[in-house]
Amino acid sequence: MDLVLAVGSPYPFPVIVEVRGVTSPARFCKLPDAMAAVLATLAALPLSPDQQGYFAELFGPSKVQEIGHRLATHGEVRALAFLDLTPTVVRLYPAGPGALQ
Repeated sequence: MDLVLAVGSPYPFPVIVEVRGVTSPARFCKLPDAMAAVLATLAALPLSPDQQGYFAELFGPSKVQEIGHRLATHGEVRALAFLDLTPTVVRLYPAGPGALQ
């Protein structure tokens, strides 16, 4: 079943965001808040301008509907950020039963 979201609407259930090795997993009730937190965290890291642009496009405010759809159909959204040569997983996924509170 595909989930259709109106632009700017909250994802219908909480999500978990993590940037492995940088932040602990954090729970957000609204997808736009989760996406903004990812961007704020990544902006504080020493990423290349290309990477910053990639993440700004991937998790920007205009992508809420697309990210919500990907969460609903694939169960998570993952990307890699490279800190020097070290890959760092950036991950959003639904907060299910027993997830962080």
